[in-house]
Amino acid sequence: MRIASVGHAVFAAAMIGIGILGLVKGEFIVLWDAVPKDFPARKAVLYLCALIYLGCGAGLLWQRTAVPAARLLFIYLLAGMLLFRLRLIVLYPLVEVAYQNNGESAVYVAGAWVLYAGFAGDTEKRRLGFAGFAVGETGVRLARVLYGLALIAFGFSHYAYLDNTASLVPAWLPGHVFWAYFTGATYLAAGAAVLSGIHARLAAALSALQMGLFGLLVWLPKGLAGQLSPHQWGEFVASCVLTAGAWVVADSYRGKNTRG
Repeated sequence: MRIASVGHAVFAAAMIGIGILGLVKGEFIVLWDAVPKDFPARKAVLYLCALIYLGCGAGLLWQRTAVPAARLLFIYLLAGMLLFRLRLIVLYPLVEVAYQNNGESAVYVAGAWVLYAGFAGDTEKRRLGFAGFAVGETGVRLARVLYGLALIAFGFSHYAYLDNTASLVPAWLPGHVFWAYFTGATYLAAGAAVLSGIHARLAAALSALQMGLFGLLVWLPKGLAGQLSPHQWGEFVASCVLTAGAWVVADSYRGKNTRG
């Protein structure tokens, strides 16, 4: 087995879960849901994507396959972000949700990137040649920058869609608008901390915790009560994967040897 951290195990489990959901539900789950309806052979691509999630998630758990699995997952998630999410910013540069969607993708990519960069050794660096900066400590730092930018996007989305955010605050918690403002501010502060390196470890850990609490306090109770729409189920799954990706990034600050 090749379990570098708890975050690593959680991220691998999340990838396996997405793969299984994709095969069972027969629809795109997370990130690739932005694939256009008229995309050639869309159904075949759907199942291929699900198999990649499943295979890479399982591969992350074994020493012999951890590096190629992390490499494929990183390339796959990055390609999905560049091909299907980044275009939203180009098409709608003044619509904040385009940045929020890219922020979600960026967290997935950052999680896979941290694992790949940490697992890759000298052989992998030589294979990459001029792109060797993508692995090792430099690769981890770049992944953290991507994560920090994602947090900034999340923070602004709380203000751009204040009413929607406030409506998701649990009914038993008073001051819904306050919590919407507060969580937005914490994401912005965490993003600034990660990008600047000032209290970055604490910021990464707290932002991962905040994402996890959102799933536990908002989506899980609704799911148990049977109140989630199909779209909201997708949001619940996305929330779980975001937490897993954030957890991996937070773990990268602990200074553990991810090759062990």
